[in-house]
Amino acid sequence: MDLDLTGKRALVTGSTRGIGLASATGLAQMGAEVIVSGREQAAVSDAIAKIKKSSPSAKLHAAVFDLGGAEGCAGLIAQFGEVDILVNNVGIYEPKAFFDIEDADWTRMFEVNVMSGVRLTRHYLKRMLDSKDWGRVVFVSSESGIFVPKEMVHYGFSKAAQLFIARGAAEHTKSTNITVNSVLPGPTWVEMAPVRLAARAKGTGTTVDDLVARTFSERRPASLLQRYAQPEEVANLICYLCSKAASATNGAALRVDGGIVTNPF
Repeated sequence: MDLDLTGKRALVTGSTRGIGLASATGLAQMGAEVIVSGREQAAVSDAIAKIKKSSPSAKLHAAVFDLGGAEGCAGLIAQFGEVDILVNNVGIYEPKAFFDIEDADWTRMFEVNVMSGVRLTRHYLKRMLDSKDWGRVVFVSSESGIFVPKEMVHYGFSKAAQLFIARGAAEHTKSTNITVNSVLPGPTWVEMAPVRLAARAKGTGTTVDDLVARTFSERRPASLLQRYAQPEEVANLICYLCSKAASATNGAALRVDGGIVTNPF
Protein backbone atom coordinates (compact mmCIF):
# COMPACT_ATOMS: atom_id res chain seq x y z
CA MET A 1 0.00 0.00 0.00
CA ASP A 2 1.51 3.30 -1.13
CA LEU A 3 1.08 5.87 1.64
CA ASP A 4 4.16 7.90 0.70
CA LEU A 5 3.37 11.59 0.19
CA THR A 6 6.91 12.79 -0.35
CA GLY A 7 6.86 15.77 -2.69
CA LYS A 8 3.22 16.61 -2.01
CA ARG A 9 2.07 19.80 -0.32
CA ALA A 10 -0.93 19.58 2.02
CA LEU A 11 -3.10 22.27 3.56
CA VAL A 12 -5.11 21.28 6.64
CA THR A 13 -7.43 24.03 7.82
CA GLY A 14 -8.08 24.35 11.53
CA SER A 15 -4.98 22.28 12.25
CA THR A 16 -3.84 23.70 15.57
CA ARG A 17 -5.65 21.07 17.63
CA GLY A 18 -8.04 18.13 17.55
CA ILE A 19 -8.71 16.24 14.33
CA GLY A 20 -6.95 18.91 12.29
CA LEU A 21 -3.70 18.67 14.26
CA ALA A 22 -3.84 14.86 14.19
CA SER A 23 -4.34 14.96 10.40
CA ALA A 24 -1.50 17.42 9.86
CA THR A 25 0.73 15.24 12.02
CA GLY A 26 -0.20 12.11 10.11
CA LEU A 27 0.37 13.73 6.72
CA ALA A 28 3.77 14.99 7.85
CA GLN A 29 4.67 11.48 8.97
CA MET A 30 3.72 10.28 5.49
CA GLY A 31 6.25 12.69 3.99
CA ALA A 32 4.02 15.57 2.96
CA GLU A 33 4.97 19.22 3.23
CA VAL A 34 2.22 20.59 5.48
CA ILE A 35 0.65 24.03 5.83
CA VAL A 36 -0.61 24.41 9.40
CA SER A 37 -3.56 26.76 9.55
CA GLY A 38 -5.12 28.64 12.45
CA ARG A 39 -6.38 32.03 13.57
CA GLU A 40 -3.62 32.81 16.07
CA GLN A 41 0.14 32.82 15.55
CA ALA A 42 0.84 31.33 18.97
CA ALA A 43 -1.47 28.38 18.38
CA VAL A 44 -0.01 27.73 14.91
CA SER A 45 3.54 27.89 16.24
CA ASP A 46 2.66 25.51 19.07
CA ALA A 47 1.08 23.05 16.61
CA ILE A 48 4.15 23.15 14.38
CA ALA A 49 6.36 22.40 17.39
CA LYS A 50 4.18 19.39 18.27
CA ILE A 51 4.34 18.04 14.72
CA LYS A 52 8.11 18.49 14.68
CA LYS A 53 8.42 16.17 17.68
CA SER A 54 7.15 13.21 15.67
CA SER A 55 8.51 14.33 12.30
CA PRO A 56 11.73 16.33 12.93
CA SER A 57 12.55 16.60 9.23
CA ALA A 58 9.07 17.64 8.15
CA LYS A 59 8.71 20.78 6.06
CA LEU A 60 6.02 22.86 7.77
CA HIS A 61 4.53 26.27 7.04
CA ALA A 62 2.43 28.62 9.16
CA ALA A 63 -0.80 30.09 7.77
CA VAL A 64 -2.39 32.51 10.23
CA PHE A 65 -5.79 33.50 8.89
CA ASP A 66 -9.40 33.60 10.03
CA LEU A 67 -11.09 31.42 7.41
CA GLY A 68 -14.57 32.37 8.59
CA GLY A 69 -14.73 35.06 5.92
CA ALA A 70 -13.76 35.74 2.32
CA GLU A 71 -10.84 37.98 3.29
CA GLY A 72 -9.08 35.30 5.34
CA CYS A 73 -9.51 32.68 2.63
CA ALA A 74 -8.17 35.10 0.02
CA GLY A 75 -5.16 35.85 2.21
CA LEU A 76 -4.32 32.20 2.62
CA ILE A 77 -4.66 31.58 -1.12
CA ALA A 78 -2.41 34.56 -1.85
CA GLN A 79 0.29 33.15 0.42
CA PHE A 80 -0.04 29.54 -0.71
CA GLY A 81 -1.39 29.46 -4.24
CA GLU A 82 -1.06 25.75 -4.93
CA VAL A 83 -1.44 22.57 -2.89
CA ASP A 84 -1.75 18.92 -3.80
CA ILE A 85 -3.92 18.05 -0.80
CA LEU A 86 -6.67 20.12 0.80
CA VAL A 87 -8.31 19.01 4.03
CA ASN A 88 -11.30 21.23 4.82
CA ASN A 89 -11.36 20.68 8.56
CA VAL A 90 -11.91 24.12 10.10
CA GLY A 91 -15.27 24.35 11.82
CA ILE A 92 -17.27 25.53 14.80
CA TYR A 93 -20.21 24.17 16.73
CA GLU A 94 -22.35 25.13 19.69
CA PRO A 95 -25.25 23.46 21.46
CA LYS A 96 -28.22 25.80 21.21
CA ALA A 97 -31.96 25.22 21.26
CA PHE A 98 -33.50 25.64 17.81
CA PHE A 99 -35.78 28.47 18.92
CA ASP A 100 -32.81 30.37 20.35
CA ILE A 101 -30.64 30.18 17.22
CA GLU A 102 -30.59 33.69 15.80
CA ASP A 103 -29.90 34.76 12.23
CA ALA A 104 -26.34 35.71 13.15
CA ASP A 105 -25.73 32.19 14.53
CA TRP A 106 -26.90 30.60 11.28
CA THR A 107 -24.79 32.98 9.22
CA ARG A 108 -21.64 32.40 11.28
CA MET A 109 -22.06 28.61 11.13
CA PHE A 110 -22.53 28.79 7.36
CA GLU A 111 -19.57 31.10 6.78
CA VAL A 112 -17.09 29.05 8.82
CA ASN A 113 -18.22 25.48 8.23
CA VAL A 114 -19.47 25.72 4.67
CA MET A 115 -18.09 28.74 2.84
CA SER A 116 -14.50 28.24 4.00
CA GLY A 117 -14.48 24.89 2.22
CA VAL A 118 -16.30 26.29 -0.80
CA ARG A 119 -13.85 29.16 -1.22
CA LEU A 120 -10.73 27.07 -0.80
CA THR A 121 -11.97 24.14 -2.90
CA ARG A 122 -13.06 26.48 -5.66
CA HIS A 123 -9.47 27.70 -5.94
CA TYR A 124 -7.37 24.63 -5.16
CA LEU A 125 -9.47 22.03 -6.97
CA LYS A 126 -9.44 24.20 -10.09
CA ARG A 127 -5.64 24.36 -9.88
CA MET A 128 -5.44 20.60 -9.46
CA LEU A 129 -7.67 20.08 -12.49
CA ASP A 130 -5.72 22.58 -14.58
CA SER A 131 -2.54 20.61 -13.91
CA LYS A 132 -4.32 17.36 -14.88
CA ASP A 133 -1.93 15.60 -12.57
CA TRP A 134 -2.91 14.53 -9.05
CA GLY A 135 -4.82 15.90 -6.10
CA ARG A 136 -6.88 15.15 -3.02
CA VAL A 137 -9.66 17.13 -1.35
CA VAL A 138 -11.27 15.95 1.88
CA PHE A 139 -14.19 17.60 3.67
CA VAL A 140 -14.39 16.81 7.38
CA SER A 141 -18.13 16.60 7.89
CA SER A 142 -19.87 14.77 10.76
CA GLU A 143 -22.42 12.09 11.53
CA SER A 144 -24.53 15.10 12.56
CA GLY A 145 -24.89 15.79 8.85
CA ILE A 146 -27.06 12.67 8.65
CA PHE A 147 -28.53 12.50 12.16
CA VAL A 148 -29.08 16.19 12.78
CA PRO A 149 -29.00 16.79 16.55
CA LYS A 150 -31.94 18.78 17.88
CA GLU A 151 -29.62 20.62 20.25
CA MET A 152 -27.63 22.17 17.37
CA VAL A 153 -29.66 22.08 14.17
CA HIS A 154 -27.54 24.82 12.59
CA TYR A 155 -24.42 22.69 13.00
CA GLY A 156 -26.09 19.63 11.47
CA PHE A 157 -27.28 21.73 8.56
CA SER A 158 -23.74 22.95 7.87
CA LYS A 159 -22.35 19.41 7.98
CA ALA A 160 -25.05 18.11 5.64
CA ALA A 161 -24.19 20.92 3.22
CA GLN A 162 -20.56 19.80 3.16
CA LEU A 163 -21.57 16.32 2.00
CA PHE A 164 -23.43 17.67 -1.00
CA ILE A 165 -20.72 20.18 -1.89
CA ALA A 166 -18.05 17.49 -1.79
CA ARG A 167 -20.07 15.15 -3.99
CA GLY A 168 -20.82 17.92 -6.47
CA ALA A 169 -17.18 18.96 -6.62
CA ALA A 170 -16.16 15.34 -7.21
CA GLU A 171 -18.25 15.31 -10.39
CA HIS A 172 -15.62 17.57 -11.97
CA THR A 173 -12.84 15.02 -11.48
CA LYS A 174 -13.87 12.33 -13.96
CA SER A 175 -10.96 10.60 -15.68
CA THR A 176 -8.35 12.34 -13.53
CA ASN A 177 -6.06 11.37 -10.67
CA ILE A 178 -7.91 13.80 -8.41
CA THR A 179 -10.46 12.82 -5.79
CA VAL A 180 -12.92 14.64 -3.52
CA ASN A 181 -14.36 12.82 -0.52
CA SER A 182 -16.00 13.45 2.83
CA VAL A 183 -15.31 11.96 6.24
CA LEU A 184 -18.00 11.71 8.90
CA PRO A 185 -16.57 11.56 12.43
CA GLY A 186 -18.71 10.77 15.44
CA PRO A 187 -18.14 12.12 18.97
CA THR A 188 -14.40 12.74 19.27
CA TRP A 189 -12.47 13.65 22.41
CA VAL A 190 -10.63 16.79 21.33
CA GLU A 191 -8.82 19.28 23.56
CA MET A 192 -11.87 21.50 24.01
CA ALA A 193 -14.23 18.66 24.95
CA PRO A 194 -13.75 19.01 28.72
CA VAL A 195 -14.30 22.78 28.53
CA ARG A 196 -17.45 22.48 26.46
CA LEU A 197 -18.83 19.70 28.62
CA ALA A 198 -18.10 21.72 31.77
CA ALA A 199 -20.06 24.65 30.39
CA ARG A 200 -22.94 22.40 29.40
CA ALA A 201 -22.90 20.67 32.79
CA LYS A 202 -23.09 24.02 34.56
CA GLY A 203 -26.00 25.11 32.40
CA THR A 204 -27.96 21.93 32.98
CA GLY A 205 -27.14 21.41 36.65
CA THR A 206 -25.21 18.18 36.26
CA THR A 207 -21.58 17.00 36.11
CA VAL A 208 -19.11 16.37 33.31
CA ASP A 209 -18.89 12.69 34.24
CA ASP A 210 -22.67 12.41 34.01
CA LEU A 211 -22.73 14.05 30.59
CA VAL A 212 -19.97 11.75 29.32
CA ALA A 213 -21.86 8.69 30.56
CA ARG A 214 -25.10 9.89 28.99
CA THR A 215 -23.48 10.64 25.64
CA PHE A 216 -23.83 7.03 24.57
CA SER A 217 -26.78 5.95 26.68
CA GLU A 218 -29.02 8.85 25.64
CA ARG A 219 -27.63 11.17 22.97
CA ARG A 220 -25.91 8.58 20.74
CA PRO A 221 -27.24 5.18 21.91
CA ALA A 222 -26.70 3.60 18.47
CA SER A 223 -22.92 3.88 18.88
CA LEU A 224 -21.16 0.55 18.56
CA LEU A 225 -17.92 2.03 19.85
CA GLN A 226 -19.62 3.28 23.03
CA ARG A 227 -16.87 5.79 23.69
CA TYR A 228 -15.40 8.96 22.28
CA ALA A 229 -12.99 8.40 19.40
CA GLN A 230 -9.49 9.82 19.65
CA PRO A 231 -8.49 12.45 17.05
CA GLU A 232 -5.84 10.10 15.65
CA GLU A 233 -8.48 7.46 14.93
CA VAL A 234 -10.35 9.92 12.73
CA ALA A 235 -7.17 11.28 11.19
CA ASN A 236 -6.15 7.77 10.10
CA LEU A 237 -9.03 7.71 7.62
CA ILE A 238 -8.43 11.28 6.48
CA CYS A 239 -4.75 10.58 5.83
CA TYR A 240 -5.56 7.40 3.93
CA LEU A 241 -7.92 9.32 1.65
CA CYS A 242 -5.10 11.78 0.99
CA SER A 243 -2.75 8.99 -0.09
CA LYS A 244 -2.06 7.40 -3.44
CA ALA A 245 -3.58 4.19 -2.10
CA ALA A 246 -7.06 5.77 -2.12
CA SER A 247 -7.04 6.33 -5.88
CA ALA A 248 -10.34 4.52 -6.52
CA THR A 249 -12.26 6.21 -3.71
CA ASN A 250 -13.95 9.31 -5.09
CA GLY A 251 -17.18 11.16 -4.41
CA ALA A 252 -17.66 9.11 -1.26
CA ALA A 253 -18.83 9.92 2.26
CA LEU A 254 -16.91 7.65 4.60
CA ARG A 255 -17.91 7.17 8.22
CA VAL A 256 -15.61 7.05 11.20
CA ASP A 257 -18.51 7.54 13.59
CA GLY A 258 -18.17 4.46 15.76
CA GLY A 259 -21.25 2.89 14.22
CA ILE A 260 -23.76 5.64 15.18
CA VAL A 261 -25.26 5.80 11.69
CA THR A 262 -27.37 2.65 11.48
CA ASN A 263 -28.04 2.76 7.74
CA PRO A 264 -25.59 0.22 6.25
CA PHE A 265 -25.44 2.01 2.89
